[in-house]
Amino acid sequence: MEFKHPLHVGAPNVGNKDQFYKYTEEMFDRNWLTNHGELVLQFEEELQNYLGVKHCIALCNGTVALEIAIRGLGLSGEVIVPSLTFVATAHALQWQEITPIFCDVDPVTLCLDPSEVERHITPRTTGIIGVHVYGHCCEVDALQKIADTHQLTLMFDAAHAFGHTHHGRKIGSFGACEVFSFHATKFFNSFEGGAVATNNDELAKKIRYMQNFGFSGDDCVEHVGLNGKMTEVCAAMGLTNLRCLDQFRAINLENYTAYARGFEGIQGLRLIRNEANDISNKHYVVVEVMDEFALSRDALQVRLQAENILVRRYFWPGCHRLAPYNKRQPNAGVLLPVTEKILAKILLFPTGTALNPEMIRRVLALVESWASSTKKS
Repeated sequence: MEFKHPLHVGAPNVGNKDQFYKYTEEMFDRNWLTNHGELVLQFEEELQNYLGVKHCIALCNGTVALEIAIRGLGLSGEVIVPSLTFVATAHALQWQEITPIFCDVDPVTLCLDPSEVERHITPRTTGIIGVHVYGHCCEVDALQKIADTHQLTLMFDAAHAFGHTHHGRKIGSFGACEVFSFHATKFFNSFEGGAVATNNDELAKKIRYMQNFGFSGDDCVEHVGLNGKMTEVCAAMGLTNLRCLDQFRAINLENYTAYARGFEGIQGLRLIRNEANDISNKHYVVVEVMDEFALSRDALQVRLQAENILVRRYFWPGCHRLAPYNKRQPNAGVLLPVTEKILAKILLFPTGTALNPEMIRRVLALVESWASSTKKS
């Protein structure tokens, strides 16, 4: 094999371990492991300052953050979402018996196409969830205008977009709220974790109740809730990694640049660029395998994985083709031609702090050798 150890999409970015151990030592000295300890409170405050929002509630993971935000906003009936997203976006709705209505995406941004959103609005529609995907940001102004016109709630799944800006404004402050995932595979991680960022005081108050069984005090329950709290050790990792964001971004940019240069010289492969003037975390290297390439997309994936280069077909085959949605909306794909075309062609390549440009050059050399020596398969 070309690589002894696997190169993963989403290998964890890990900051200064000594700083992490310092936080955990403080945690053990206080003998406080969960239930809104000092580290979680500090983490929330630093996130609020970083994102420029009034409230940022840390939660145990991004999926629970989505579910609580959806419930806190009072969504019901039908909610419009892209199918080109991780299935948690749809599940967070369906889990609460809300029907996700899959909408097509823009061929350039790969995010919800505002011109397609309106055709999916029905009397049962209560909201829109835009997903900032692969380093691209939604057309937030156009979506907000649609939401306002039809009196719908707009929120965003920002799991891919921590550290991004849109027109000079940090992702996190758009819509009624934005939801982050801090899973280990993300640009910024807290082992496991998530957060809801909002400027809505009432929503923040509800979410704080709901993440702790609805308690507003020792013996007082104000709302139906669950256990969605972040632990102190996860907050310790989050605080550690917040201090290394510039380092992570610089490494990603260096890797992204190496990929961009390499793919320019390989016929039939196109890097889907996210090089707008705004800041991006550069954590997603998305490549379209076109018909001119010597191998099909799936054949290229098999070849690369055999060399321990674990590229992924995210988010193949699309939420609309996964259970239970494929049975409930069997013809959804007819209205999703852009989504289906993209999902049939793309591969995500490894990046992050586990890689460097020399390793990427070796990956690209393999791909280029197959391009020049392989018949179409």
